[in-house]
Amino acid sequence: MIAADERYFADLARCLEESIAEVSAQLDAARRAPGGLGRHAMDRDTEIHRLTARLRTLRRFGLDLCLGRMVTTDDPEHPVHIGRLGLTDGTTGRRLLVDWRSPAAEPFFGATHANPMGLTSRRRYRWTNGRISDYWDEVFSRDDLDDLTDHHHTAALDDQSAFIASLGTNRSERMRDVLGTIQADQDAIIRASSRGALVVDGGPGTGKTVVALHRSAYLLHADPRLGHRRGGVLFVGPHRPYLSYVADVLPSLGEDGVQTCILRDLVEEGAAAGTESDPEVARLKSSAALVAGIEKAVRFYEEPPAKGMRVTTPWTDIPLSPVDWIAAFEAAEPGTPHNEARHQVWEELLTILTDRHEHLHEAGGAADSDSGADPDADTAVPPALLRKALLQNRDLVATFNRAWPLLEAADLVGDLWTVPAYLRLCAPWLTRDEVRLLQRDEPQAWTTSDLPLLDAARQRLGDPETARRKRRHAATLAAQRERMTHVVDNLIEAVSNSGADADDGEGLVTMLRGEDAQVSLVDNSELPVLPPDLLAGPFAHIVVDEAQELTDAEWQMLLLRCPSRSFTIVGDRAQARHGFTESWQDRLKRVGLDRVTLSSLTINYRTPEEIMTEAEPVIRAALPDANVPTSIRSNGVPVTYGPVSDLKGTLDTWRSANPDGIACVIAAPGSAPRLPTTPRVRTLTPELSKGLEFDLVVLIDPETYGEGVEGAVDHYVAMTRATQRLVILGATS
Repeated sequence: MIAADERYFADLARCLEESIAEVSAQLDAARRAPGGLGRHAMDRDTEIHRLTARLRTLRRFGLDLCLGRMVTTDDPEHPVHIGRLGLTDGTTGRRLLVDWRSPAAEPFFGATHANPMGLTSRRRYRWTNGRISDYWDEVFSRDDLDDLTDHHHTAALDDQSAFIASLGTNRSERMRDVLGTIQADQDAIIRASSRGALVVDGGPGTGKTVVALHRSAYLLHADPRLGHRRGGVLFVGPHRPYLSYVADVLPSLGEDGVQTCILRDLVEEGAAAGTESDPEVARLKSSAALVAGIEKAVRFYEEPPAKGMRVTTPWTDIPLSPVDWIAAFEAAEPGTPHNEARHQVWEELLTILTDRHEHLHEAGGAADSDSGADPDADTAVPPALLRKALLQNRDLVATFNRAWPLLEAADLVGDLWTVPAYLRLCAPWLTRDEVRLLQRDEPQAWTTSDLPLLDAARQRLGDPETARRKRRHAATLAAQRERMTHVVDNLIEAVSNSGADADDGEGLVTMLRGEDAQVSLVDNSELPVLPPDLLAGPFAHIVVDEAQELTDAEWQMLLLRCPSRSFTIVGDRAQARHGFTESWQDRLKRVGLDRVTLSSLTINYRTPEEIMTEAEPVIRAALPDANVPTSIRSNGVPVTYGPVSDLKGTLDTWRSANPDGIACVIAAPGSAPRLPTTPRVRTLTPELSKGLEFDLVVLIDPETYGEGVEGAVDHYVAMTRATQRLVILGATS
C-alpha cells in the first residue's frame, strides 16, 4: 500500500540533497558578488534574502516538506504531491512537489465529497521526527475506489479525517503545524482576493488564527501586488503571548518576510504605556475624531507671521512682508511631515530674500548709473556670502523658529492633556466637562489610549531627529563634493602639466566632471546611517487578528500604514470585551473602510461539544445573537467543578496522567494563585488567553472576571480555550 510512496520519497531525498547543494552554491556566489549601487544593490540583497529563506526551509524539513498527495481523474497514473514549497528534479525535470500556495494545489485543500474538484483520492501524511507516523486516505466516491484499484493505487480508508484525528493530540508551547490539515472552508478564505477588506468572522475554535497566518504567507507568495518591493504584509496580533504562541507558523510555511507585531509596537511609547484607569477617558480617546484633531494641533504651529520685518545684512536691509511669509509657508509640499517641510519653507524664505536683495542691488546700481556714480562702487554680493549672513541673522532665525518650530510628538500630545485651551482648539466638539476630564498632572504618563494620538502626531510631524540628520547628511555631502572638486582640479592640472595627449586630458575631464564620478567618489562611511523602522510602512496588506477589540482610534494607526486599504480582518463580535452591537460593515465604514467582503466560519474544530454546551449559555445571557459555532467533536469528558482548594490536586492528577501537553490556569487580574513556574502550566488573565489553546484549562472564580458584557465575554473566552478538558473552580462551585 505504501510501495509507491517509498519510491517517491527516495527520489525526493536525492533531489533534496542536490537542491541544498545548488542553493548553497547560489547563495555563496550572490554573497561574493559586488554590492553595487542603487537598484543593483537592492536586487542583490533581495536575491540573498530569497536564497537564504529557501535554504533554511529545505534544511529545516527534509522529506517532511511533503504534506500529502492527490490522484486526479485526468491523470490517475501520476499522483501530484503537495509541499511547503515547489521542487523539481534537476536531472529528469519531473515536478516532485507542487507549492501549497499554487493554483494547482488548491484541490488538495478544497476538495470535498460534494465538490471533489477533479480528485479521485487524497492522502495526507503525519510526520514525527522526519518519518511518517500515520496517514489518512479519502476516496471521493465508490467509482473512484474501483478506479484506484484498476490503476494499482490502494487506499487505507480511515473512519476519521486527518484533521479530526489531529485535534485530539496534545498541545505545546507553540502552535503546532497544521498546514497539512487545512479544511476546505478555511482554504477558500486563505486564497480569496486581497482587494479591499476581507472580514473573517468566526467563533472560538473555527480556525480564524490558522486562516490569518496561512493567508499572510499565501498572499505574500501568490499576489504580485503585495511583494516586498510593493510594501509586503504586516500581521497584527492581540498581545505578546499570542505572538510567542504563533511564532513558528510562518517560518514553517517557508515565509519569514511577514512583519509581525502588536499595536503597542507601532509606537515607541507603547512598551511602557499603562492601562487607562477611567473608562470614560478611554472612551473619549477612542474616537477617530480626536485622532483627526492632531492635524489642527500641528497647524497651530504652521501659521506665518502676521507682521513684516526688515532683515539686516552687511550690505542692505531687506524688507520681508506678511505676503512673503505666506509664500514661503506655501512652499511646503503637501503630505510632507511638519519637521521635514520646515526645511522646504526655510529654503523658500532664503530664496525670497536673495531675490529681493538682487532686485535692490540692481535698482541701486541703476540709480548710481543715472547719477554718474562709479558702477563698480557697489559690486554684486556672492550668493554664498549672502546666504551665510542670512543664516546668522538672529532676528530672522528666531522669528522663523517661532513660526515653524521643530516639534516632538510627545510634547504635542502632552500639551493636549495639560493645556485646556489647546485641547478645545483642536477638538471643539468636546464639552467643557470632557476637556476637564481629559486633563492630567503628568502630561507624558502614557496609557494605551494615548498611543493612536502619539502615532498620528509622529506620522504628521516626522521625527525631528530625522530632520536634523538629513541636514547633517546634506552638509556632509556638500563638504565631500567641495573636497572632491579640489582633488579633481589638482588631478587635471597634474595631467596638463605632464604633457599627456590632449584627447586623454579631455577624456579625464569629462569623466571626473561627470555625474557618475560625483556619486562614486562620495565616501558613504561619513554619512549617518538611519536604522529602518520596519513597522512604519506603508504596507501593501495588513492582517489583523482579534480585530473586534480595536477602537476607532486604533484603526487609524493601521489605516495610516496601508494606503491601499487592503486588509484581512479576523475576529468574532461575540468576543468583543467592550461590546460590538453593529455589523462589521458599519463598524469598518465608520473607520474608513468601505469595500468590505464578509466570510464566516461556523464549525468549531477545536472545542469539544461537552465544553461548548456549558459555554454557550454564558455568552448568550449577555449577547443573545452571539455567533456560537457548532462543535464537530465530542471526547466524552464532562466539564467538572470544585472549590479553589482543588487546584493543586487537579494539576497534579493531570500531569501524572498526561506526560505531554499544556495546561493553563485562568484568573482575574491580580487574583491568580501562586504556582511554581513550569513550561507545562501557564497562568494568564482572560484577556491574555485570547487566541490561545490548551489541553487542560482551569478557571478560577470566573464570577470575578467582571460584570456585564465584558465579564461574560472574558468568561466565554476562557472556557473555550480548552481542547480536551475544562475544570471550573470557585467559592460557589
